[in-house]
Amino acid sequence: MCGRIKLEGHFSEIKIAFSIPPDHPAPNYAPSWNVAPTDKLPIVRYNPKTQARACDLMRWGLVPYWAKDLKIGFSTINAMAETVDSKPVFREAFRRRRCLVPIEGYYEWKKVDAKTKQPYAFGPAGGGIMALAGLWETWKSPAEELVRSFTIVTTVPNPLAAQIHNRMPVILPPATWPTWLGEEDVNVADLKAMLVPLAQDDMAMWPVSQRVGNVRNNDPSLIEPVALV
Repeated sequence: MCGRIKLEGHFSEIKIAFSIPPDHPAPNYAPSWNVAPTDKLPIVRYNPKTQARACDLMRWGLVPYWAKDLKIGFSTINAMAETVDSKPVFREAFRRRRCLVPIEGYYEWKKVDAKTKQPYAFGPAGGGIMALAGLWETWKSPAEELVRSFTIVTTVPNPLAAQIHNRMPVILPPATWPTWLGEEDVNVADLKAMLVPLAQDDMAMWPVSQRVGNVRNNDPSLIEPVALV
């Protein structure tokens, strides 16, 4: 599961980290410490026509082109690595429309007792931006409005993440980005082999405030570590 994200960095950082062309227009997004499903994030994909990477804002919660409305996006914020190539809502995007989701951290909740869940933040061990494996789609509304949306691929957790949740997002190291984006020829088996948990030594984890559970809260204090009582 991956249901909340932190991304506060400027587009210039994404442009450098993901080798976006210098003249690429900056997507209009605000820094956020509490990105939630249906919010928009800058998504990196490969454009075969220009043979370059592009970065566009997309809605979180994949809406396939054949959907009747946007409601399906509430149940498609994540795609399981085990079934991403076979589940109808994801399989075509998996083959043709893979992307990277730049983030600086994400949140998960650990059940403490019947009434309490403690949120934890996860991020790169050394800080900075990391790339989640994603899929994207374009949907056209009855009014001819085009909506681009994405989902995040999840896998089994590494030992660190397993302390909190039974799933974690697929975090792709830079060496795998060209293959995942489709800049190189690849088969389904090789793509599936990439959908594994990141090594726990490359990640950091810390408890954060319960305030992150409310999407109306969105400020730098949400990512700060707190003492457990």
